[in-house]
Amino acid sequence: MAESTLTARALENLLGDWRTGAGSAYHALAERIRLLVLDGRIPVDTRLPAERDLAERLGLSRTTVTAAYGHLRGQGLVLSVRGSGSVARLPGAPSILPPAPAADYIDFSKAAPPALPWLPDLARQAVEDLPEHLGDAGFDPIGTPALRAAIADRYTARGLPTTPEQIMVTIGAQHAIALLSRALVGRGDRAIIEAPTYPHAYEALRAAGARLVPVGVSPRDPADPAGRAESEALVRAIGHSNPVAAYLMPDFQNPTGRSLSAEARERVLDAAARQGTVIVADETTGELDIDRAESLLPMAAYGPAIMVGSVGKTVWGGVRVGWIRADRPLIRRLLAVRSPGDLGTPIIEQLLVTRALPHMDDILDLRREQLRAGRDRLEGLLAHAFPEWQVPHVDGGIVTWVGLGAAVSSQLALAARSQGLIIAAGPRFGIDGAFERFLRLPICYPAETMDAAVQALSRAWRSLSGAAPVPDQSLLASVI
Repeated sequence: MAESTLTARALENLLGDWRTGAGSAYHALAERIRLLVLDGRIPVDTRLPAERDLAERLGLSRTTVTAAYGHLRGQGLVLSVRGSGSVARLPGAPSILPPAPAADYIDFSKAAPPALPWLPDLARQAVEDLPEHLGDAGFDPIGTPALRAAIADRYTARGLPTTPEQIMVTIGAQHAIALLSRALVGRGDRAIIEAPTYPHAYEALRAAGARLVPVGVSPRDPADPAGRAESEALVRAIGHSNPVAAYLMPDFQNPTGRSLSAEARERVLDAAARQGTVIVADETTGELDIDRAESLLPMAAYGPAIMVGSVGKTVWGGVRVGWIRADRPLIRRLLAVRSPGDLGTPIIEQLLVTRALPHMDDILDLRREQLRAGRDRLEGLLAHAFPEWQVPHVDGGIVTWVGLGAAVSSQLALAARSQGLIIAAGPRFGIDGAFERFLRLPICYPAETMDAAVQALSRAWRSLSGAAPVPDQSLLASVI
């Protein structure tokens, strides 16, 4: 049974400029739909438009659309049932989660540093702490007192006085965003998002019934170091659309890498307070500073804001612990919203994070060293292999937002798969098919992975343009 239905108009927006390049129309259409399914822009169990409707919308013959759907059926990406239409699928995976990539693929679609080298020691310490928590059922919807206190102490040390009563522990930052979306947004309410932005955030807001109001974000502009253009756009959007909430990433935004200045934070928070808009500030990458010139406080230190954080980008993505910092009335409301969906954050993971947080300065020193090396290496590799690309110099975070100079991001993602590389096309971070001229690349992978990924990307890019790929050894020599 299909979970949702995609109209022909909506699919046309997602497809973008799918007809570029040589080859048959049916094959080009099928390949673009294939990418949309593989990277999650068409969720599994979504009913695709009827062949006749899509053919009319795209100005194609019905035979072409029928052939495209048939090609997708042959790949296991579409299931067609007479009388029920065609539904998106993933080969051998009935759930909505994509299959794990094969061992010989490099998965560059995830921006996540490797696990801390001393994570096993923290885990052993957490197990030693476990016996004192075994006296009850183990369901913890708000967080252990020790972890809430440790998170509050961390905020206080960073210049934002916080008490444990202002903290709710969640199952990662994504879970926190989903809870806040359900608590703050009603069906039909407007919510501001950055564009581009973290895909799972706008998906959570949409699932809560929000009408999204995108505000453009770009890498830091040396001509506008205070970010006045972006803050003015946010202020205008808050004033004109009267949103109930705005989801922002003030530090090292994913995917652009930009940070809001102190002046911009104050202006946006002041506008939100006047309008009654709740600011949700996602700080998942907030402390991953490499060499940012300006020292900035957490956003809630500049005015009223709800803070979201996690250890997914500092300790390890496999430790599913995040948190929400908010006023106590909202924490109580979140508890009511949470109870129908889950019974709490696993105790042993909370114990591990409680052990980790006192060492956060050491953790950040390690990450800063890793990210600096990764950023510098990736910038060198890209400059040599793709001199025509625009690669911003980020001063923190885990990704860079590369300008390709042409609207070919989805095509490049497909070509990269044939070279053993999985990348996230630019439109994954926008709505309605935007950002085909951009590609998000992580800076947090080891050197050997970076080297192999850029070599594969070079082969994919040259296959689109018809030029010979840059020799692998030449790539490496340019940065060694």
